[in-house]
Amino acid sequence: MKYKACGESGLQLPLISLGLWHNFGEVDDRTEATKMILEAFDQGITHFDLANNYGPPPGSAELNFGQIINTHLKHHRDELIISSKAGYPMWNGPYGNGGSRKYLMASIDQSLSRTCLDYFDIFYSHRYDAETPLEETVQALIDIVRQGKAIYAGISNYPADKAQQAYALMKAQHVRCLIYQGKYSLLFREPETEIIPANSNAGVGYIVFSPLAQGLLTDKYLNGIPENSRAAKEHGFLQLSQITPDVIATVSTLNELAKLRRQTLAEMSLAWLLNKKEVTSVIVGTSSVSQLLNNINCLNNIHFSDEELKIIESITTKHLL
Repeated sequence: MKYKACGESGLQLPLISLGLWHNFGEVDDRTEATKMILEAFDQGITHFDLANNYGPPPGSAELNFGQIINTHLKHHRDELIISSKAGYPMWNGPYGNGGSRKYLMASIDQSLSRTCLDYFDIFYSHRYDAETPLEETVQALIDIVRQGKAIYAGISNYPADKAQQAYALMKAQHVRCLIYQGKYSLLFREPETEIIPANSNAGVGYIVFSPLAQGLLTDKYLNGIPENSRAAKEHGFLQLSQITPDVIATVSTLNELAKLRRQTLAEMSLAWLLNKKEVTSVIVGTSSVSQLLNNINCLNNIHFSDEELKIIESITTKHLL
């Protein structure tokens, strides 16, 4: 595993991080979840990314992760970077959603209790909440750090202008924002316009979620829609309507380039992101140890020739999600 400094901080993150959004909840295979976490650590993945509502049901990913860590990796706590977030609906009523101080403070206490941890390494505001003054959300993050409940603060899914305001507010109180977590992939290039330049200017790291476009940047959809795939479900980021003939044609062409590079499409897609100097780490979501190892294989070749990059640009800018 290789590591990279997060923005202008001294914290180094592994190029590959493991996300627990799917496949680590109460409804999932606990044995396989344990194997994936332990294998990830053995492979040098030191960063594990959670949120209060990960499951299903909400909270169960944190609960399972805490039990696994405390059973198997308790004595390695200082070798781990564990992050969690709050911002999306977690419990009923007006205090279980959004960016209020009430919600963030209650949520981190609940998350620490579920994971049986004394602190998180990174705690995020999971989304911008227009109904809460930004100053209130930011102050809660600052106080969470000062209280020792988290070592670093981060934000996720914020529009660029609000992110810049948040960075300025934090810096003014000498608790800098460490990291921004956002969607980014070969098929979703919107961050390149505003948020990534804003992060670079502020010295904030960028960690990517959905790097494989919810599985679209794999060989899964090249020959139709698998019955149990995310696109076949009524909910989720990847909708059936997005998988147009043009998008499949784009993915197929990328797959041919990946073959020339002796990589799978998934490996090339991850490598392309890691080739970006602005990207600190990429969060992968896996359902098995073999899938995890396949994703890590991308590190064997993260370099692209100028010609390859030109080809990728010509392919992907035509049909983006």
